This record gives sequence, structure tokens and C-alpha cells, in this order.
Amino acid sequence: MSIKIGIIGAGGMVNYHATGFRAAGAEIVALADVNKAAAEKTAQRHGIERVFGDVAEMLRSVPELDAVSVIVPNKFHAPLALQALKAGKHVFCEKPPALNAREMVQMQAAAQKAKRTLMFNFNNRARPESYAIMDYIAAGQVGTINSCQTKWIRRAGIPGFGGWFTTKALSGGGPMIDLLHMIDLGLYFMGYPEPAHVLAKTFDDFITDKNFKGPWGIPDVAKGATDVEAAGHGFVSFKSGQSMSFQVSWAEMNKREEVSVVFQGTKAGGMVQRLFGVDGIDSTAIDTSELYTVEHGRQVNRSIVISPDETMGRVRSAMNFVRTLEGTEKPLNTPDQAVKLMKIIDAAYKSAATGKPVAL
Repeated sequence: MSIKIGIIGAGGMVNYHATGFRAAGAEIVALADVNKAAAEKTAQRHGIERVFGDVAEMLRSVPELDAVSVIVPNKFHAPLALQALKAGKHVFCEKPPALNAREMVQMQAAAQKAKRTLMFNFNNRARPESYAIMDYIAAGQVGTINSCQTKWIRRAGIPGFGGWFTTKALSGGGPMIDLLHMIDLGLYFMGYPEPAHVLAKTFDDFITDKNFKGPWGIPDVAKGATDVEAAGHGFVSFKSGQSMSFQVSWAEMNKREEVSVVFQGTKAGGMVQRLFGVDGIDSTAIDTSELYTVEHGRQVNRSIVISPDETMGRVRSAMNFVRTLEGTEKPLNTPDQAVKLMKIIDAAYKSAATGKPVAL
């Protein structure tokens, strides 16, 4: 029997979730969105037969659902995940996991109580470059990663003005919570150590400047709020003695969009990087996966050849969720890791607001 999945939310990410779920052999049997007209259009486009304007109605009317996929603005991640878990469904949720660590702890507890799988679309873990690096880490060829530098920076990438992305009550913040992928990937490479201290600073330059609008996102809302940062920089120390720096931005004076993790291990260093020719346009991207080491007394740079993936692991990430439920793969992420990540994000915003380091 194939796993049956219902999707909550009719946005653009449905394409990746649906493609990945089906590639792994799952069935998509229903789609729900408060905008039922949008849900019907998306369902027709993806061949999904049952459409609902209410999530509770979907959960009631389609009892054969094994799992749900949550693709909605950040504010609704936790409430919908909790609703689905309480209904006995496995959950695959878009990033960020929640608005804050408190919500994430509630989600973790609900998943444990329901004995159901809760995973998140940290799709950059599923990129071919990341899989390649993790093979070297798992083989012990990198050693302990002492430090890493993580970036998701954009020159002109504000995802609309006045919409939910720029409204803190709906998003939880700007790029520091939206573009937390590389912070997560750096933590993943490092073994997800316990954070000890966070020092961070946010900047709101250009956040209302239309010259810095990105080529993707949602339409502007003339009377909407724009009360989030445009960029955030920070440093995390860990109880293990490891450290991480991060730089995230929607709008900053960079040459071009860069998505990267660079790390320094006791046996080898390395880098996973995506450089965009144009902010937000995947087809112009250049992907790199490298290792730096010493062999036979010589400095050696290894360029790892990987298959291109314009989806940046989004399809593969959805496949991993289905295969996790089937027991044929290990989960690429866990609720415990998501709690640590959200504690770091919370602490970064607190540090930026107070101007002081935050102890965890």
C-alpha cells in the first residue's frame, strides 16, 4: 500500500513537494487551502482529485491520509502541524519549523505523544553537494569540524513589500529566519552541537527600497507592514568548543547571491556553494562541492563532481520524507535538531535587540 498524503497550502512549493512525494511512490489524495479557488487551480494543475477550503474538513473527510505536507506562511506552521499530529498524521513542514523555539518544543512534544514522524523541508541537506560532503564526514575523512562560515546573501532579493514575508507577526522576522538554511546545513555538517552563546546584529537598510526587490516572492501590499530586517550577521559558540559565523540578507551590497557553507575540520576543510548569476534565478547558478586537505606532504584541493540539481534538493527532500515513513531511509532531519536551530534564531534576534551576547 502506498503512503497517502494531503497537502495544506496551494503555493508554488507544491510543485516540489508533489514531485518528490510521487517520485518516492506516494499518492497525493487531497489539497486544502483557505483560498479554495487557488486550491482548485493548484489541484487541477497537479492532478489532485479532492480539494478543501478547510484543513479540519480534509482531515475528517479523508481518514485514509497517512501524512500531510504544510506549505503556508510561517505563522501557521506550528498550529497546522499540531492539528495534523493530533489527528494522527505524519507531518512534513516547510521551513522555518516555527516562529520560535517555544512553538517548536510544542510540535516536538506533540509528535512524540502521537508517535508520528515530524520533519521539515531543510532541502539544502538533500542537495547532491551536501550528500557528497556528508559521505566524507561519515567516513571520518574530515575529522571534527572546529568552525564554519555560513552565508545566504542577496544583493536584491526582498520577496515583496508589505506581504507576509515582511510582516513580523506572520513571518517571525526577515532573512535571518527565512534564509536559515545555511545555518542549518553548517550545524548538520558539524553534528548539530549544543549552542552555548549567540552574538548577532541586524540591519534594516534598504528594506523599504524598491530597487532591492527580488525576482520572486509575492505581490506588494500597499498598506501592509514592513517591520523586519534586511540583513543579519552573527556568531555562535557551542558547548563542544566549535564555532560558527553566519551572514544572511535579502538586500545588501554584495556582488551577487551566494549560498554557502565553508568549514575547517581537523583532517580536511571544505565548501558547499551555490553562486547565482541573477538573484533568485536557479538556472543561472553554479554549484561547487570541494574538500581541502594534505596528502603526501602536499596541499590538495579536491573538486567533487556532482549532478546538477536546479531544485536545490527540494524534490529529494520530499522523497526522503516518504522513504523515512516506509523505513527505507533515515530522516534527513529531526525535531530535536529543529529545536536547537530555533533556539539559535531566537537568541540571534534577542542579541540584535539588546546589543549583548545571549547565553543558551
